[in-house]
Amino acid sequence: MADSAWDVAIVGGGLAGLRCAQQLHGADIRAVVLEAEDCLGGSVRTDTVDGFLLDRGFQVLLTAYREASRTLDFSRLNLQTFLPGALVRTDGRFHTIADPWRRPSRVLQTIRANVGSLSDKLRIGALSRRVRKGSLEELFTRPEQATVDYLGQYGFSERIIDRFFRPFLGGVFLEPELRTSSRMFEFVFRMFATGSAALPADGMGAIPDQIAATLPADQVRLRAEVVGLENGGLRLKSGELLRTQAVVLATEGTGLSAWVPGLPEVKSRSVTCLYFAAETSPLEEPILVLNGEGDGFVNNLCVPSDISSRYAPPGASLISATVLGNPELDKSALTDAVRGELTGWFGEQVERWRHLKTYRLAHALPETGSHGLAEASRPVRLKEGLYVCGDHRETPSIEGALISGRRAAGAVLQDIGNGGRVNDG
Repeated sequence: MADSAWDVAIVGGGLAGLRCAQQLHGADIRAVVLEAEDCLGGSVRTDTVDGFLLDRGFQVLLTAYREASRTLDFSRLNLQTFLPGALVRTDGRFHTIADPWRRPSRVLQTIRANVGSLSDKLRIGALSRRVRKGSLEELFTRPEQATVDYLGQYGFSERIIDRFFRPFLGGVFLEPELRTSSRMFEFVFRMFATGSAALPADGMGAIPDQIAATLPADQVRLRAEVVGLENGGLRLKSGELLRTQAVVLATEGTGLSAWVPGLPEVKSRSVTCLYFAAETSPLEEPILVLNGEGDGFVNNLCVPSDISSRYAPPGASLISATVLGNPELDKSALTDAVRGELTGWFGEQVERWRHLKTYRLAHALPETGSHGLAEASRPVRLKEGLYVCGDHRETPSIEGALISGRRAAGAVLQDIGNGGRVNDG
């Protein structure tokens, strides 16, 4: 295969790499995205199985994300929103926790919910007001501690921390111990408080597809595995050499040291998601279900087809059950264990659910620990000509991935042209 030349080569076609390419294209820089897989999006992908749309693990887009709203056309994504609040399973029953400002009809149910005291629920309102104050930039300069300590010092009882915050935030941070930085907690809580959790009507994979559609077709290459960096370019598995002025590593943080010896590894958090096909939804509304019992495999459950009917073929429903981590059970044993738990929740109908697929995502989120967000924006320039982006450079989120891609593009432009001017739209 003949060698080729580009201004910039971006290794990885996830959200960070695509956002970087979009910004460079807008600045008239010839950048090529090299994706080893047969589909763009990285972990933000949607597969079609028997007519069902299966996202690579349960994910949502928060409409309050500032960078996402600048990058994406929400109206074209046809976002479908969850109801603000959750059903919490505890004491063998479901209890409603709702946002009283957006769901005033559920205030009494929320007050009566055996999830925490009345004081706890009033504190949630006060916390919502606190996290809305100031700029996002100021939020990431506030004193920092583990989220579980933050919640305790704020006055929340152990009961509401265990029954509501652990399953809710555990599903966001992918760790129920709540070691994650309080800054990240305040950021996430602010996003939920000021916007909605949503799914694109055609699945989360519509997000990378929309960004990719803004790029020339020849600037995105699938099944293009990069095997090494070379002076003046990089080598593909096919043997092709791409000559380039700059390389952007838009890869998972766990693999960075393989590209740049001595660069610290970023550990990952894992998650497992099981999908089932059902004749009908076990829920009465488009809402997230949290396991507040404190035991079992399932952390949270939702019915994506209740949010967007396109997730399932006519006359069917799609069930998503999330298990934190990667249990040491084979697929059959884990499916049986999850089915057994959900039978306790919803009764015999669960026995008729058909298992569609299980995703075990080893690198679902970068590990941030309880501290370290003092560097809310980590360096994207490793040296002149070599750059890095991904949500491990920002907040571990869709928002963080998009921001890091824009920042990497800005660093490239500072070094090779345009003085770092990028399109903030």
